[in-house]
Amino acid sequence: MRETTAAGVVLASGAGTRVGAALNKVYLPVAGRRVVAWSLAAFDAVPGIGVLVLVIRPQDTELAGEVLAAHPGPVELVHGGATRQASELNALRHLAPRIEDGTVDAVLLHDAARPLVTRELIGSVLARTRCSGAAVPGVAADDVVSMAAPDTVAAALPGAIRVQTPQGFRAQPLLAAYEQAEAEGFLGTDTASCMERFSALPVHWVPGGAENLKITYPHDLAVAERLLSRS
Repeated sequence: MRETTAAGVVLASGAGTRVGAALNKVYLPVAGRRVVAWSLAAFDAVPGIGVLVLVIRPQDTELAGEVLAAHPGPVELVHGGATRQASELNALRHLAPRIEDGTVDAVLLHDAARPLVTRELIGSVLARTRCSGAAVPGVAADDVVSMAAPDTVAAALPGAIRVQTPQGFRAQPLLAAYEQAEAEGFLGTDTASCMERFSALPVHWVPGGAENLKITYPHDLAVAERLLSRS
């Protein structure tokens, strides 16, 4: 019987210009490591993740090489595309032979700008993915309200959550959905939106982490530095 494993895909191919740095924000230093190195370390610590892929911009090859030189395990490099969805598709096509033969049965896609992701959260998403087919982490969005009119606030939206990463999916339906989206020219807001349009798999959610923040602005780096330094 063929042994199966999950693949972790860490997406580091965005520019991240809002953080105000001259280089891609995922290579900025935070708590003694570059931002992306924290996510790679977290995925590497999860026993169910047997394949780790880092998606990069071609111009970041040297920086990525520095990160991987300090990383203890194997990481496969893939060049990203013009959009996040194109970058994810490139990663899936890289994994396609192993997805199609059943070696890789689940794929978790994670934003490298979330360096505080924990091995526990990754493991929780993977477990729910294997059980239900698709899972995303989220936290309650109690402060999100609807609009009654363009300039009028209405009531809070019950049940709203803020979706985080990693987002996990059964590998074969994920690859098929992305290939169909590419063929039809559909561009989703995130991985889950693409799956909701082109797959029958229901997307479940698991409790995310309040500290699983995304580094977007300069102050986010300062917060991440404090949180990571205490661990």
